[in-house]
This record gives sequence, structure tokens and C-alpha cells, in this order.
Amino acid sequence: MLVVMQQGATDEQVEHVIERLVDQGFDVHRSTGVTHTVLGGVGGRSDFDLAVFEVMEGVKEAHRIASPYKLASRSFRPAGTVVKVGGIEIGGEKIVVMAGPCDVETREQIEQAAEAVARAGAKVIRGGALQPRSSPYAFQGLGEEGLRLLRAAADRNGLLVASEVMDQTEIPLVSEYSDILQVGARNMRNFNLLRELGRQSKPVLLKRGIAATIEELLLSAEYILAGGNYQVILCERGIRTFETYTRYTMDISAIPVVKKLSHLPIIADPSHGTGRRDKVPAMARAAVAAGGDGLLIEVHPDPDRALSDGAQSLRPEQFSELMGQLRMIAPVVGRTI
Repeated sequence: MLVVMQQGATDEQVEHVIERLVDQGFDVHRSTGVTHTVLGGVGGRSDFDLAVFEVMEGVKEAHRIASPYKLASRSFRPAGTVVKVGGIEIGGEKIVVMAGPCDVETREQIEQAAEAVARAGAKVIRGGALQPRSSPYAFQGLGEEGLRLLRAAADRNGLLVASEVMDQTEIPLVSEYSDILQVGARNMRNFNLLRELGRQSKPVLLKRGIAATIEELLLSAEYILAGGNYQVILCERGIRTFETYTRYTMDISAIPVVKKLSHLPIIADPSHGTGRRDKVPAMARAAVAAGGDGLLIEVHPDPDRALSDGAQSLRPEQFSELMGQLRMIAPVVGRTI
């Protein structure tokens, strides 16, 4: 259910519509745009009379929403959502680049990485300290010590921090050090985690699962939005197909599709999407050209000796070269870096 209020509708008129929606069993989510207030009703009775809302004072139009994701749909916020955090905007005119190593390994490594990505123009450093691995014998991260090192390196270089949280019990710890809470591909369907993130105030970076459809990604985002947290950033990071040459198949087409279906900003992760260092720049350039709002790129000062994902991590000089290329591409699609 979607109710668009008229331009200049009074607070009393808006509250009256909200009360009527609640009477019909809806949970109401309010979105205030530049000219109109939009009320999204989730749940509620299926046999409600749409005309009742259409004729209410202050109402411009009312619609049934057929898509299963009500709050993530473009119709809920036609102008799009801009996620604001630490002085940067994700989903606005500027393309935001987040870069750094897969894992925080040592103080020296994360300091070198932070300095390199900041110098090249990244605004956020990414890095894992609590890492989910397919093998129990793989490096699992440094835990809280890794988060401390990541935060310190970011602060010294004027960067924000994005780091992964794996379950709801880790949210307080990761939130203490991180500006953006990342949900990895394996946890896209961890609905208990998503519900709890919906109660948080910090932005959430939600990655597409390796076998998830676009609709399933938007439904996962819906869990967070339904909890009241509208600061959600989607991430296309490649899906598993029959192709074996690359680690995953980077679905660039998902970017314009999501832009049409949803108001949420979407960034791309070409590092996981390809798994190959030599393919990352091409997919990063393609993602910007396709309308992506940002990039998530793995950069390591010595990727050949990285404890994880070295093959997909750019060297600092490669990242700097890529940023120069992106600065030439962005204006062509009406964006800046």
C-alpha cells in the first residue's frame, strides 16, 4: 500500500491518513521528499478499499504495491535514497570508492593499505577482522584487535571504515569501530541478523548472495528497512554460474535493473566478482559506466603474500591507475569521483 500526499498537505492530514492505515492493520513507514510525503503501508488487510484513501483530505494518490518488497521499491522513494555517513554521500552525484585488504593482518599492512588508498582518492577503507571462511582452517581474522588497527589506520588517513558483521551478537563490537556495517554474501539470508540491523542507526552494506536473484536481494534489504533503518547500500559482487574461468560471474546488468526497481544505492565489488586481479579494473570501469554509485575494491600492499584473496587484490600502483581511469569515465555518465 502506498499513499502519496499532496504538496503542502498539513501534519494533521498526514497523521489522519496514518491513523486510518493503522486501523487497517498496516505498519506505516513515512518518507518525506522535497515536495511530497509518501506513506508506505506494510502488511494489513488484503481486502481494504483503496478509494477510502484516495478521497481523504490531503491525499494526491493511493496505490496497491504488487511487488513483495514494499519499502525497497522505487515507488516508495521515487527520487532515490542518498546514504549520508561521515561527510560523504552514497547515491548522490559522487561515486564513492571503498578500498583496502580483504583482512587486517598486521599493523604495518593496514597502515600501508590505508595510506595508499587514501592517496589515490578512496573515501572508505574496507577490511575484515571477523571473517567467515568456507574452510575452518583458513585465516579467520584478528578479531577486536584487527578492528582497532583498522580504525586507527583510517583515522590517521581521513577515511571511514566498512567492516563485516557475521551475526547479531557481533553488532555492538563492530559498530564501535566501523562506520558502515557490511553483510557478506553468505549472510544475505541471515534474517535474524538483518532484523537486528534494522534496529541500528549505522548504514548497512548488503551484498548479494552467490545464488540470489535480484528480487531476493531486495527482499533481504526489506528486512532492514522494515526495522526502521533506511541507510541501506546494496552491493553486486557476482553470482555463481556454470562459468569456471572467473571466481564468479559479475552481473553488471544488475546495476541498471536495481536502479529501476529500487530507490536504494548500489555499488559493485569487482574483486569478488571476478577473483582475478587482471580483470578487476575492466569490471570496475564497466560498473561505473552502468550507473553504479560506488565500488568496493580489494587493495593489498603485497598481494602475493596476502593471507587471503591475494589473487583478486590490486597492488597500490594498480589501484592508483584505476582511479585515474575512473575519473575520466565518471563525467561521461554525469558523475564525479
